[in-house]
Amino acid sequence: MNEKDDEQLGAFDPNIPEEGPSAPPPGWLDCVTGYDEPKGGDTGDQLYPPPPAYNPQPENDRNASVPNVRVPQVSESVAREALLKFVGSKWSKSSKPARNLTFKELQPITMYRYRLETYTESRSSAWEMEPFTGQVVDGPQYGMSPPPWDVPVQQPQRYIDVILKVRVPHSSFVKTCHRCHGCGRTRCTHCAGRGNRRCPFCHGHGRRTTGHGRNNRAGNNRCSSCQGRGRKRCTFCHGHGHKTCPTCQGNRNLMHFIQLTITWKNHVFEFVPDRLPEFPLKKFEKVSGDAFFIDESILVYPIVGFPDQEICDASRKASQEHHSKFSPQQVPCRILQQSHPAASESALGLFTIPNLTKPSQTEPY
Repeated sequence: MNEKDDEQLGAFDPNIPEEGPSAPPPGWLDCVTGYDEPKGGDTGDQLYPPPPAYNPQPENDRNASVPNVRVPQVSESVAREALLKFVGSKWSKSSKPARNLTFKELQPITMYRYRLETYTESRSSAWEMEPFTGQVVDGPQYGMSPPPWDVPVQQPQRYIDVILKVRVPHSSFVKTCHRCHGCGRTRCTHCAGRGNRRCPFCHGHGRRTTGHGRNNRAGNNRCSSCQGRGRKRCTFCHGHGHKTCPTCQGNRNLMHFIQLTITWKNHVFEFVPDRLPEFPLKKFEKVSGDAFFIDESILVYPIVGFPDQEICDASRKASQEHHSKFSPQQVPCRILQQSHPAASESALGLFTIPNLTKPSQTEPY
């Protein structure tokens, strides 16, 4: 059976179209004022820079003065309590040596931690579609669509990453499905719409060579897979020759609309002076210190007057970096709020331990 014979086998409905592209072609979608012209295909989300009124301008040579810093003192009772807590987490036996320990020297060392948080908002849009089943269509007959930065949304809690997707008002319209051309079905690409395919075991001949027969001649028996017909029912369309359109799901029409994606993201800059090489900086992530200075505003400025100059330098670097990085000229986003809990303190008590004598066996331990 040659290709010509194969084309003559089976029949298909010529009214069922071939499957079209999954994305609308160029010129298929309507233009909406305030949004980029749809180009067709899967072009991804389009970012929109905020209007100038949404962008606060930083003031030059402005600083934030830090009040007098009171360095906390670690008393012997606080140090002993910390020691007992540490011993309890590492040692399952008696903690009597730690309770009776005599401190010879107590040296407090204060570490500072600076943190700058910048909370930004960005907006992007993309055309989306869904099968039209008779739902309400919020189209241009109800008014013009608001620009991306004028679509009202509820602000989330500050300094928490959130992604919200909303439908742009008055941007919806209904059109015939571009994939099936309004038929609701598409021709099966595996069987060319015939509903059956050439048998893969006998290659369409209906008979198979099954070894040696009488007089050492090859046997030519009827193919048991296709029962000698040379063709088998298409398993992809179940013999129908067509499939339900995967885009409109058989509804023939699609509702297109603009989906706006609002992204709130918290960007963090953190600095801890590395003055204790033997103490890993990751340990400070579990330490709760005393926040003695917190400045929060739309834009915050470098702190000055802090006793540790490294903290002042880090604050200046972080402020300049964030003001520049999240400006509309660099990233199409706006700064909603900034906060820097300047120099959160963590006090460490270092002490020397005298030599301990081994307890007697009769002493309760």
